[in-house]
Amino acid sequence: MPVVNVVNLEGNPVGQLELADTVFGADVNAHMLHAAVRWQLAARRAGTHKVKTRGEVKGSGRKLWRQKGTGRARMGSVRSPLWRHGGTVHGPQPRSYAYRLPRKIVIGALCSALSAKLAEGRLTVVEGWTLESHKSKALRGILDRLDEGRHSALLVAEGENRNLELASRNLSGVKLMRPVELGVYEVLRHERLVLSREAAVRLSTSLAGKSRTVGDEQ
Repeated sequence: MPVVNVVNLEGNPVGQLELADTVFGADVNAHMLHAAVRWQLAARRAGTHKVKTRGEVKGSGRKLWRQKGTGRARMGSVRSPLWRHGGTVHGPQPRSYAYRLPRKIVIGALCSALSAKLAEGRLTVVEGWTLESHKSKALRGILDRLDEGRHSALLVAEGENRNLELASRNLSGVKLMRPVELGVYEVLRHERLVLSREAAVRLSTSLAGKSRTVGDEQ
């Protein structure tokens, strides 16, 4: 089992924590990571693109000239796609880009991302996020002491923490999430991952149980 040092907000070691090997010591699967990131980004697309068809553009529907005898090509309406300002054929319409990704890949990709952070030395576990102030300057000082201030950092905390929420939202490159919200894209997008002890235990136990369940289903 991977063992990590637990530090306080001053950066001093206060103990150690054993993590699940299937969650923080798994083999990094690049294919799963790629699939999970594409899945997350696809679901975020607005899909609001829209063009007007010939039934929606401005213009009269009357026939411009008689069908035969003029020497010109037959034409029924100025809204034809062949004309300037006419409708668009087969253009984009509002749609959802979301699709279903197998649960096995979602869980496996998250375990791969967490294992990669730990293997690269980019994961820190703190005893807790007990802040006396909601000021961003105070949190910036804590991150500097943890050697996270020079990097983009993803903070993960269990439960409600109003001071941490207020202090982190104005810091560039810093994002706060709960364990249940954690996704592969957020983990990979930030250089450092900072977990509270409770969040690390929650991820270790919940993902280990899910990975076993998915394995049993196969």
